[in-house]
Amino acid sequence: MKILITGCKGQLGSEIIHILQNGTCELETIPQEYKYAKIIGTDSKKLDITNLGLVREYMDKVRPNIVINSAAYTNVDGCESNQNLAFKVNSLGARNLAIACEQIDAKFIHISTDYVFEGNGTIPYREYDIANPVSVYGKTKLLGENYVREFCSKYFIVRTAWLYGHNGNNFVKTIIKAAKEKGHLDVVDDQRGNPTNAEDLAFHILKLALTYEYGIYHCTGTGECTWYDFANTIVQYTNIDCTINPITSDKINRVAKRPAFSSLDNMMLRCTVGDKMRAWEQALKGFISEFLKE
Repeated sequence: MKILITGCKGQLGSEIIHILQNGTCELETIPQEYKYAKIIGTDSKKLDITNLGLVREYMDKVRPNIVINSAAYTNVDGCESNQNLAFKVNSLGARNLAIACEQIDAKFIHISTDYVFEGNGTIPYREYDIANPVSVYGKTKLLGENYVREFCSKYFIVRTAWLYGHNGNNFVKTIIKAAKEKGHLDVVDDQRGNPTNAEDLAFHILKLALTYEYGIYHCTGTGECTWYDFANTIVQYTNIDCTINPITSDKINRVAKRPAFSSLDNMMLRCTVGDKMRAWEQALKGFISEFLKE
């Protein structure tokens, strides 16, 4: 078995590789089918996913059985000012990989986001709810989803949210650093979502990839909170002496609009392979315990 992972140095890509190499994670041991899998990690320097010709040539040469696309342009505000780049990476990149996967009969796992939803509701979004993004980031990610569905027959679209992992930058690391340095932080309290540990997400992606349960999935930590709640819990688990002050989103000067409520319901997971995503507090506690050892 050959597994190609784009965005291999990012939070999710590096976590998937780590789990494959170790054969286990905090949730449980991964399936034995992966024991002798050949892992091929690529980043933008090794493979430009925005170039269809290069992607088809590379995939035809390597011929992976499973392709996991964790590459994305995730700078939400940056997408507003660099719309062409956002489109190329988030939309065309997904399209090109989908076309190449169909060409070699590979399974394609494409990672998407809660930002495909408008975020004006109060009930967690399910996979059948209509997407209506309010930012360029969300719009380009949704178009990427549509391209995957159009050009690939063996696809899993996995939407996640508020992701954090050991590699790269994320909210958890930012709060820990800022709390230590400042001792007082302002964090928005009018946006709700699901903090998601990259390890838990990686495990479920690998579980899905061995099946034929194709379709759209939501895969986030269990339970929801605001960014303010999230920050408070991070400070609590790290025992940092820091005061967190709740503020509204309009107090922060941001270019892109964020969904106020983007909580996702892992309905498809429950109905197919099973939802073993941990409660977000439990998963966060496990992450911080390991992070503080680094």
